[in-house]
Amino acid sequence: MSNRKYLRDGVLIEMTDAEEVERDAEEKAWADGSSARAFSELRSERNIKLADTDWRATSDLTLSDEWKAYRKSLRDLPSTLNDTTVLEPITWPEEPSS
Repeated sequence: MSNRKYLRDGVLIEMTDAEEVERDAEEKAWADGSSARAFSELRSERNIKLADTDWRATSDLTLSDEWKAYRKSLRDLPSTLNDTTVLEPITWPEEPSS
């Protein structure tokens, strides 16, 4: 039986053997600098950049074409990369000045 535990709804639960094997594989992938890790980090940073501009997309503001294109570029960015290019430095879309 597993020694690892996790917290769910305030209750400490022991992992099953299958859960522990899956978690070990995830940790190994992260430690190896895999593309899965890079994509996860890319999406996290992308989500922050999108969230920082959400106020511009509220119903009482008109979103300019430049901002629409910027936000679309952010949303589309992960699909423009592959397992190799995601490990390279990312060129982020440039935020409009207005």
